[in-house]
Amino acid sequence: MIKKADKNKARLKRHARVRAKVSGTPECPRLNVFRSSKHIYAQIIDDVNGVTLASASSLQKDFGESGGNMSGARKVGEMIAKNALEKGITNVVFDRGGFLYHGRVKELAEGARENGLKF
Repeated sequence: MIKKADKNKARLKRHARVRAKVSGTPECPRLNVFRSSKHIYAQIIDDVNGVTLASASSLQKDFGESGGNMSGARKVGEMIAKNALEKGITNVVFDRGGFLYHGRVKELAEGARENGLKF
């Protein structure tokens, strides 16, 4: 019998390993990224108080393009950076959510960096 590896289970395992080391504080919150096949989501989270400080996704009404490609991911990165700067957040720690730092995740990070977030 052929057993196929569960990709999401492996990703969750990687994510748990990263989360054991990375935590967001009020001074330096965590920029969390989640990508599905059609959309991409980003949240800035303060883990000490357990609150989401800012968020952006490709599902928002004013988005206008596909979130399943690299240009859409860069736009979400720009949106999360603008939302964060409006709330006075400049420094964050990046949490790639168990995904490889490549493709859409990398584009989101570069879009956020270009628009003022430091990590």
